[in-house]
Amino acid sequence: MHMSSIDRSDLPGSRPSPAENPLHKHAWWILATVGLAQLMVVLDATIVNIALPSAQRELGFSDADRQWVVTAYSLAFGGLLLVGGRIADRVGRKIAFVTGLVGFAAASALGGAAPTFGVLIGARAAQGLFGALLAPAALSILTVTFAGSNARAKAFGVFGAIAGAGGAIGLLVGGVLTEFLDWRWCLYVNAVFAAVAAVGAFVFLRNSRPDDVDPVDVPGAVLASLGLLAVVYGFSSAERDGWSHPITIGCLVGGVGLLAAFAVVELRVRYPLLPPRVLADRFRGGAVMSMLVAAVGMFGVFLFLTYYLQVTLGYSAVRTGLAFLPMPVMIALFATVVMPRVVTRIGPRLLVAPGMLLASGAMAWFTLIDENTRYVTGILPRLLVMGAGIGLIFSGVITNATLGVAPHDAGIASATLNTAQQVGGSIGVSLLSTVAVTAATNYSTSHVGQAVSPESAAALAQAAQLTSYHTAFAWCAAIFLAGAIVCGAVLPGRPSPLVTGQRGVSRQPAPMSSTRGVGR
Repeated sequence: MHMSSIDRSDLPGSRPSPAENPLHKHAWWILATVGLAQLMVVLDATIVNIALPSAQRELGFSDADRQWVVTAYSLAFGGLLLVGGRIADRVGRKIAFVTGLVGFAAASALGGAAPTFGVLIGARAAQGLFGALLAPAALSILTVTFAGSNARAKAFGVFGAIAGAGGAIGLLVGGVLTEFLDWRWCLYVNAVFAAVAAVGAFVFLRNSRPDDVDPVDVPGAVLASLGLLAVVYGFSSAERDGWSHPITIGCLVGGVGLLAAFAVVELRVRYPLLPPRVLADRFRGGAVMSMLVAAVGMFGVFLFLTYYLQVTLGYSAVRTGLAFLPMPVMIALFATVVMPRVVTRIGPRLLVAPGMLLASGAMAWFTLIDENTRYVTGILPRLLVMGAGIGLIFSGVITNATLGVAPHDAGIASATLNTAQQVGGSIGVSLLSTVAVTAATNYSTSHVGQAVSPESAAALAQAAQLTSYHTAFAWCAAIFLAGAIVCGAVLPGRPSPLVTGQRGVSRQPAPMSSTRGVGR
């Protein structure tokens, strides 16, 4: 017999003792281990961007080929996450975690030593493949480790802070490594992270695996992987070739069609890859939706503010990374200090929706920056507001995305959240890049008569750049505002009974389900 989508280990009367759950004994060391692995995966999305100009000069690839360094990683990572989550459930979380770590480190070392562009692209794809196994295993380990623990909110707050701040940390680490060592160290450094995390995994983890793991849903796995690959590639193509290009349209339409077929299959097969019950819960379904929206909007900060600081204000790579540093500090503060104190008294709606409103306000505020904006009085306050918003969003999302999930669904629930973040990021990059380029082109076209001298032409180019940044920031503000409205309507306004139950509020036990089908 299977349990329903509620894991009874999270219920007040079913809380495992340390003897029953030996993971509790080393819970904080396990958090440090999986947190380090998560940081490695998250910062890899931005740390390589800093290294791209240097890598391009050394390996001699073109501007058109440059985007493949990012796309190869996102394609493999985003396309295989759901499969990686189910593999983690089947083979055991420790095995999946360590395999992902070792493979990611090996792929990173290969990319760092790459003698040609082709080897670099292959290494980036391999990073994405092993990351798709590692990321869901890490979150599912955290889920089962802190099941029934009073420290669950604080642990997931820390994990949320890492997920939200990793991109900004990647900019700083990438800038330091590129400027003082070599661009290749932006890849080599992953081996250091992986080695430390692997030691922690061997010492503190055991290969926990539920006894009732479902068989692999092969049709669902094929449809989900091909559909996600097509969607992610379609958005990458839109950034490069435009939304009207046949490849862009074909990939997006085909990807949506494959994902629709995947949804139909999951409703009919006996052992679905992504059981509908995982998303049917408002806490989890709303959390996945919130992550998708937040990932789209966040790229407005990391992508266009980086351009603004380096191109418009002339910051170096290291100075740019340092400029972002207050943002992850605020994310960590709100995710680890504020959220655990209020999560038992308010629902996710009152965490995520206000966080999106803060992020929306910060992005709207960014539309006022210009070439004379000072960091302390202009950039810093906006980053602090943005950090507070992202801290509330990510901590609220990650806390609820795996709350109460049954052990045999922990991996796939974690993978679903990671997929939402990856697909949202792909949408954000392509959508915001397109609107920014269009805004700059329109501005230049409408003011072309003003470029009568080299000085005026340079001023026109700078004004067009600022217009593109302002447009992207305005779109981000609108996306976060829409997210606040939608998530405010979808997410529950009350705290989960599983969270309040950990604080002593009584609750009736969840009913047992006697079926193994879709509705269990």
